[in-house]
Amino acid sequence: MASNIMNEASQTSSPWITVILVINLILCLYPILGAMFWFFGALSYMSFRHNEELAPNTKLEKEPFITIMIPAHNEDIVIQGTLEYLLNELNYHNYEILVMDDGSTDRTPEILKEMQAQYPRLRVIRIDENQGKAHAFNIGIFFAKGEYILSNDADTIPERDALMKYMRYFTSPRGINYAAITANMDVYNRSTLWGKSQTVEFSSIVGIIKRSQTAINNTMYAYSGANTMYRRDFLIDVGGFRQDRATEDISIAWDHTFMNVTPKFAPDIVFHMNVPETFHDLYRQRKRWAQGGTEVWLTNFTKIIRHPWRHRFVIPMLTDTTLSIIWSFFFWITSIIFILLMTYFATTGNYERVWHGIVMSMIFVTFQLIAGLFQVLAALILDFNGAKLRYLLFSPIYLLFTWIVNPLTIVTTFLKAVKTILGYGSGKWVSPERKANSND
Repeated sequence: MASNIMNEASQTSSPWITVILVINLILCLYPILGAMFWFFGALSYMSFRHNEELAPNTKLEKEPFITIMIPAHNEDIVIQGTLEYLLNELNYHNYEILVMDDGSTDRTPEILKEMQAQYPRLRVIRIDENQGKAHAFNIGIFFAKGEYILSNDADTIPERDALMKYMRYFTSPRGINYAAITANMDVYNRSTLWGKSQTVEFSSIVGIIKRSQTAINNTMYAYSGANTMYRRDFLIDVGGFRQDRATEDISIAWDHTFMNVTPKFAPDIVFHMNVPETFHDLYRQRKRWAQGGTEVWLTNFTKIIRHPWRHRFVIPMLTDTTLSIIWSFFFWITSIIFILLMTYFATTGNYERVWHGIVMSMIFVTFQLIAGLFQVLAALILDFNGAKLRYLLFSPIYLLFTWIVNPLTIVTTFLKAVKTILGYGSGKWVSPERKANSND
C-alpha cells in the first residue's frame, strides 16, 4: 500500500512529495526498525563478542588502589546503609571511600562525621553550595588517591566481588585501552508495579543496547552514573565531567569515544540500585535523561558533520540519536493531528473514516508491540541467564512508557537543552524520594 502511494506520488507530483512520503514512512517505522536493530545487534554480540563477557579468571598479583567516589546531596535516608556495606562487605582490601557532600541540608553531614570517626578509610569533602554531581566529581578527582575511580550512587549497592572483577578487566591485555567499565544494573526495589516494570526496562537497555553497541563498533552511548569505574588518567585527559550538563554519564561516554579509547560493558558485574517507585519521580528522572541526551547531540552534531570520516565510528550513535529526537516530535505532532481529525470525523458523522483511522493505527501499534517484545524477550534471556523472564508480563507497561512518555520528555526538554548549549545550563540536582536500602 505504501509503495503504491509512493509510486503514484512520484508520477503525479514533484520529487519533494516523494521525499516527504519516504521520510514519513521511515519515521512511522522507526520504533519497529529500532527494536529489530537492537535485537539483531544482540545476536551479533552473542556470535562474535560473547567470549569477552566474563572477566578473565586470573588471580590478581596485586590489588590496584581504588577510590569509591560517592557524590551525595541530601541522602540521609540511604547513605549510612550504603557506606556500612561498602566499608565492611566488599571482597577487596586496597581502596578508600571519598564522599563528596554537595551542599546537603539534611542530616547527611552529621552521619558522615560520625562514620568518619569509626572508619579511617572514609574521607569526606564538604562543598558548601550545591553545584551538581559533575562538579562534585571534578573536585573529587583531584583529591582521590586511587588510579581507578568507581562512581557509586548513595543508594547503589555493588556485589561483593565487584572491585575484584573490575580489576581483572582493567589488568587484562585488552584492558590497557579501557577508559571506563560500566556494570550491569539490577533493580532491588520491586515492590511496586513501576519497580517491576523498570526491571524489564533496565534489562532491555543494558542487556540489548549496550551489547549491540559493543558488537557493532565498540562504542557506548552512555555509561551508568551509578556503577561505572573509570581509569583516573583518562578522566583527566578528557577534561573531567561537563559541569553544565544534565547527565554527566552520557557526556563523558561521548567525550571518551572522541578520544578513541574503549568503553567496556561488563554484564557479570552486578550493582543493585534503587529506582523511582512513583510516576512523578520516574517522569522527572526521564526528563533529566532526555535533556542530557539532547545536550550531547547538540554538542557533537556539527563536529561529526564537519569531519565525518575522522568520526565515522560515532556516526551510528549520531544517527540513532538524531532519529530519536526527530521521531519524538513527529510522534506527538502526528498524534495531535490524528486526535483532531478523528474528533472532526466523529462530530460530522463520518464514522467510516474514524474506523479506518483506528484500524490503521492499531496495525502500526501491533507491529511495534511485536518488535518491542522481540527486543525485551532477547534481553531477558541474555541478562542473568534468563532469571528475569518472569517479569516479561510487565513488558507492555515498559513499552507503553517508552513510546509515549520518553518522546514527551524529549520534546518538553528540548528548549532547555538548547539553553544549556548556549551557556545557560546548570548541573544542580535535587535528590529523589528515597527509601532505606536493604542489603539482603
